[in-house]
Amino acid sequence: MTVIFRRSAIGAAVFALAHCAAWAQVPADDASTTVPAAATPAAAPTGSSLREVTVTGNPLGGGELIAPTESLSGDRLLLRSKTTLGETLDGVPGVSSTYFGPNASRPVIRGQDGDRIRILQNGGSSMDASSLSYDHAVPVDALVTERIEVLRGPSALQYGGSAVGGVVNVIDNRIPGEPITGFGGRADLGVASGNREQSGGVLLEGGNGRFALHADAFSRGTADVNVPIELGCAKPGAAGLARRICNSASRSDGGALGGTAFFDQGWLGASVSTYRSTYGTVAENDVTIGMRSDRYALEGEWRLPGGFFTTLHGKLSHTDYRHTEYTGVTPGTTFANQGDDLRLEARHRAIAGVEGLVGLQSESSRFSADGTEAFAPHSRTRQSALFLHEELPTSWGRLSFGARTESVRVASLGYPDPAVTRFAVGERSFNPHSAALGGLVNLTPEWQLTANLAYTERAPKDYELFANGPHVATAAWEVGDAALQKERSVGLDLGAQWQSGPNRARVNAYASRFRNYIGLTASGNVRGREGGELNPGPVETEAGPVLPDVLAEYVYRGVRARFTGLEASGNVRLMGPGGLGRWDAANGGALAGSSLDLEWRGDLVRATNLDTGEPLPRIAPARVGATLAWTSGPWSARAGFDAIAAQHRVPLVGQRETSGYTLWNAALTYRMKAGRANLTWYARIDNLTDRLAYSAASILTTTVYPNAPLPGRSVKVGLRATF
Repeated sequence: MTVIFRRSAIGAAVFALAHCAAWAQVPADDASTTVPAAATPAAAPTGSSLREVTVTGNPLGGGELIAPTESLSGDRLLLRSKTTLGETLDGVPGVSSTYFGPNASRPVIRGQDGDRIRILQNGGSSMDASSLSYDHAVPVDALVTERIEVLRGPSALQYGGSAVGGVVNVIDNRIPGEPITGFGGRADLGVASGNREQSGGVLLEGGNGRFALHADAFSRGTADVNVPIELGCAKPGAAGLARRICNSASRSDGGALGGTAFFDQGWLGASVSTYRSTYGTVAENDVTIGMRSDRYALEGEWRLPGGFFTTLHGKLSHTDYRHTEYTGVTPGTTFANQGDDLRLEARHRAIAGVEGLVGLQSESSRFSADGTEAFAPHSRTRQSALFLHEELPTSWGRLSFGARTESVRVASLGYPDPAVTRFAVGERSFNPHSAALGGLVNLTPEWQLTANLAYTERAPKDYELFANGPHVATAAWEVGDAALQKERSVGLDLGAQWQSGPNRARVNAYASRFRNYIGLTASGNVRGREGGELNPGPVETEAGPVLPDVLAEYVYRGVRARFTGLEASGNVRLMGPGGLGRWDAANGGALAGSSLDLEWRGDLVRATNLDTGEPLPRIAPARVGATLAWTSGPWSARAGFDAIAAQHRVPLVGQRETSGYTLWNAALTYRMKAGRANLTWYARIDNLTDRLAYSAASILTTTVYPNAPLPGRSVKVGLRATF
């Protein structure tokens, strides 16, 4: 077997400056392993097992993680990947999805979404418009993704003051961070019944030890998605009732080229990537979005042989994002976001045992929305930050400290058409400051305790300050508040984890209290269009629900808020090596070489507006799940369920209660050799019982109910070849 993935681009996390020195420190039996250790295709032995370590959760690269971190890669990512990032991660403990139909969703972490969740690409900022509106997709695809890491809780502030909810890092190795000798690659093919998906992707990497090249490309097409009930649809050519979500088809294509040159004291690499997508917005039957995102990245590292600093790591990227909303074939509102991200990190030598790094980050972006549904003005945001992260290893565990200070300037540039006067023009400046403390205690070789405490400040976003217009995704007229102050919060996370061979368990409890939590609040007013009649709710027509002529007004306001929750997950080996029940191959056991595991998970979050005593909107209810995972030789099988409770804790205005439901899923894989290639055949069944369900975290559940349930039963079969 040829190993196709070396250590990911060091940008797997923002603090990957620790890269060079830290890999050798990773214990071989680390339970939270996720990043392959350095290897080259030519040198990797057949069937070799590579040690791994999560980088996003530990900026200095050690094997022990203080922050609660989750990683999806390999078969685990393959068997749960969906068409959107939010749906791919939905069900990970603490993570749900905004679910604006099957084509647009963003992760929700511990009840928080939007700009409180920082989405990174290879550790660098991902600039798009997905946090602005629920119907805006994240321009990434799992077909060419090596790994997705999720960092939850207070320690996420090291990636920016806005990351109070968490960080999602999408890693694709488009700038190789390690020398490659030889040639390797990966190819994927898949088809699915529920949305008639046809998808394929290819990834190629090669090098001679001095130069490394990376190339990838993907294509994914889907039709309208199957659901368990008949829905009306007046889309041209699809009139009448059908068991599909109307206008939920999509087409996405993209690819990238990247390369790195290695020299004695470091390396320098660059990449260029593109993403194109056309997809229907399920809130309007005749509206589609045409999206494009082009990204150019430069990354390098310089190892310093002497002096106080040991390594200097830098990232620079430019993103050009644009999407246009079409009514039929007529172009409508166009959203654009152009931005630059620069990050420099320097790791220093240990001082009295304290290891750490200091860094500088600068981001600038220019946003515009042009058209009749532009609810935010043209704007410019510039921010710079200084940060540090320090760790003190001890005989009993480890202590960590991080701090960040920022300068943020947000300017409204108004609207280019002088006839549109509803947008205020002006500029606001903010200086957020954040700090975090963390600790890890090794009670025994099997038990660890962790604690994270953070104080964070977040500057309001441009639309929170200056919005003033109709927003289709929320079916509301949204109004910003130019007088908003910084959002302040204090968060505490306490965790315990246990591991003994393949058996493990992890529990985290958390609480966050906000002094000025910024969100949309119903004002009680309505806003009308010219000639419109008083009708503040969605209008039902033969074509389905449409944007009403008169909209309820929602205003961005700061309130006192509290988030509390619990997350738990683990694995129990029922049969096999290290399990509760064992058989002896020497005695001729028929199941020798097999294993059976029970994977379990659950989470709960409560979010309350302390000013009114009401629950905050769109919070996922309590969830529990379990999966039986069986492996025997080349065969693997999985079957399990996720039970989601009813959600009755909703605000009095603006959200619908949801019923509880249980989704059953199953998967089967078979591995084989075909010459130089390793083949993985797989089949996956989602929503096995074709259960009708609605997401409590999706605004569609209220605005276009019942026309946007979760997808029904779907069977997907595919093939992955690595060589």
